[in-house]
Amino acid sequence: MTPPAELVTIQGPQVEWPHGDFPTAAHETMKDEQLRRNVRHATGVVSAKRAKVVAEMPDWQHLRDAGSSIRQHALDHLDHYLLQFEAACTAAGGRVHWADDAAEANRIAVEIVQRHASKEVIKIKSMTTEEIELNRALEAAGIHPTETDLAELIIQMGRDKPSHIIAPALHKNRRQVREMFSREMNLPDLGDTPEDLTDAARRYLREKFLGVEVAVSGANFLIAETGGVCIVESEGNGRMCLTLPDVLISIAGIEKVIPRFRDLEVLFQTLPRSATAERMNPYNSIWTGVHPGDGPHEFHVILLDNGRSAILHDAESRQTLKCIRCAACQNACPVYQQTGGHAYASVYSGPIGAILTPQLHQDGDGRLAEGDSLPYASSLCGACYEVCPVKINIPEVLIHLRARVVERDQATLAGKLGPWNLGMQAAAAAFKSGDRLEFAQRLGRLGQTPFVAGSGFIEHLPLMLGGWTQSRDLAPLPRQSFREWWREREKSKSASNERRA
Repeated sequence: MTPPAELVTIQGPQVEWPHGDFPTAAHETMKDEQLRRNVRHATGVVSAKRAKVVAEMPDWQHLRDAGSSIRQHALDHLDHYLLQFEAACTAAGGRVHWADDAAEANRIAVEIVQRHASKEVIKIKSMTTEEIELNRALEAAGIHPTETDLAELIIQMGRDKPSHIIAPALHKNRRQVREMFSREMNLPDLGDTPEDLTDAARRYLREKFLGVEVAVSGANFLIAETGGVCIVESEGNGRMCLTLPDVLISIAGIEKVIPRFRDLEVLFQTLPRSATAERMNPYNSIWTGVHPGDGPHEFHVILLDNGRSAILHDAESRQTLKCIRCAACQNACPVYQQTGGHAYASVYSGPIGAILTPQLHQDGDGRLAEGDSLPYASSLCGACYEVCPVKINIPEVLIHLRARVVERDQATLAGKLGPWNLGMQAAAAAFKSGDRLEFAQRLGRLGQTPFVAGSGFIEHLPLMLGGWTQSRDLAPLPRQSFREWWREREKSKSASNERRA
């Protein structure tokens, strides 16, 4: 029998993100074979199912074009649509707050909860609240947050970090979840079937839904035309949080706004197919203001900037904000499949995290600071762009951000004298002249001799070059370059013609 909810507590510190840059963190996470198996299995299953439901749509590419246009238009006129949303939401009885950064958003949310003397809130799955670490701010104020999404509950009880946008506990298998629930819910005889685990979570959460007076949500879309907040989910916990508590606080990034209610016709077709490989989300909730006798008596929306305006100012990378958080790019990415999400040290992992995270953490001068190694966490294979339902050209943005990192580093003496910059400068000088290139090739043939193995390939390189051969072999420079072969061929042809003459 499940113990009373008040007896179930989440104790101990949360797991912190890995320290250091992505290559270092990835090297560590790749040692976890169980994690890699869990991630590969889960992403493979979802990708296969997604391919089937997408293939059913003869107009899929047109839907992608339409979704991209809707999101791009909203971003191009974001100031107009945000003010329109605020006016419509306020007219419907909602209260709109503007937050410049995470600290301000957390302060507003905590003050609202404290005004109602509540010591507990229930939460719908929200990447935005993960981004600003709302749970930590609530706990610091003596307010206990309870995650109601099954995967988020698993993450919270395990004092873990999310590793996937749609499936935060994707790196856990059911045996690991069973051990966690058994320990945290005091259920020693709990089975490990999906039915056992969901039943335990359901009984635990039921008392929360019925007894907690304040709920916190994110938002999939903000509808400027009506002032409505749209939330899509698969479990029904969101519907419970939206209707049962007396107070609802929705925290959303400013980029979530869409112009019209009818724009959902497109996005409701592309989002579920790309995210969970479903033709339709089981629960699509749209909440507009307050209504006597129906749902919360008080409704707040906190519009969060937190670095998004800076992204808008960069014409090349502005398309990053078109993201509708479907995670299709994560499921398709070969790098993510090997490293999992924790290596990105951010709530946003995978290809979208590689371009979004560093841009959200720019310094005051607009230079990439935290997460500047993430744009290199990609093979540039283009799989992420092919599956994106709003056609974000992630490889294009990755290259742009890499250029910004290089420009930033070249502005300092240490960067100019760094091995990568010196190597690129030497390569640039060699490629400017055919004679220099041939001289460099001759030096390369001499220098590679000690490293060519019996297989005929270079299997190990020293120092910083060892990163290449750590996981692949390198073909040595040939004895003769194409230019040398061509010159020798032309010389031979000329000699042959002279003999015939």
